[in-house]
Amino acid sequence: MKELLKINYEAEQPTVSARDLHEALEIRERFSLWFSRYADVFEKGTDYQSVGKPTVVNNGAKRVLDDFLLSTDMAKHISMMTKTEKGKIMRQYFIDLEKAWNTPEQVMARALKLADKTIDTLKEDNKKLIEENEKMKPKEIFADAVSASNSSILIGDLAKLLRQNGVDTGQKRLFEQLRNEGYLMKTGSSRNMPKQKYVANGFFQIKETVISNPDGSVRMTKTTKVTGKGQQYFLNKYLKNKEAV
Repeated sequence: MKELLKINYEAEQPTVSARDLHEALEIRERFSLWFSRYADVFEKGTDYQSVGKPTVVNNGAKRVLDDFLLSTDMAKHISMMTKTEKGKIMRQYFIDLEKAWNTPEQVMARALKLADKTIDTLKEDNKKLIEENEKMKPKEIFADAVSASNSSILIGDLAKLLRQNGVDTGQKRLFEQLRNEGYLMKTGSSRNMPKQKYVANGFFQIKETVISNPDGSVRMTKTTKVTGKGQQYFLNKYLKNKEAV
């Protein structure tokens, strides 16, 4: 079938440019005035929608003209309402297009095209999920491990965990960092003991051990330990700091 007018097949239903139809029907009346007579007869958003049509004017400059994408059904009715020989030809053209559009072959072709677009979208979504999963993997594995653990560990062991996850630190440096950041006491007999508010929120535990001296006396030692919640908190905190560098 000879193409009398360019048809846009990108949308769910085929559409045509109102300006192209105006030209194909050989309407002498100004486009805006011509189209205004049909704008109220048909429903905007269903039968047509506003678009811009780039064009080059006489001086070579580019302009964007007001245009409308019409459903082929609306274009067919406008052609019929024109009551000219050109209108009859265009009306029959749209009827023939409609028949071709609804053949089993065209219906199947559209279904396959839609399926391909759906697959491409799913592939892109899956790719993004894999990338995000790989990015978060070290944090999530660690978070799952420590959240399932009820055991507390020493500061030195926390330093090892951090180092295994890419944070450059050691026991002495981590003690110093925790003191400087206000998690541990800095001076006196309580040096390296956690501050009470961080014990209360579950980041630390204080292990008390009673030791018997050779002379029969006893003494008590206190050791700072990091809970599972604290392990998760500090790993996430220092990994984020590492990524920000």
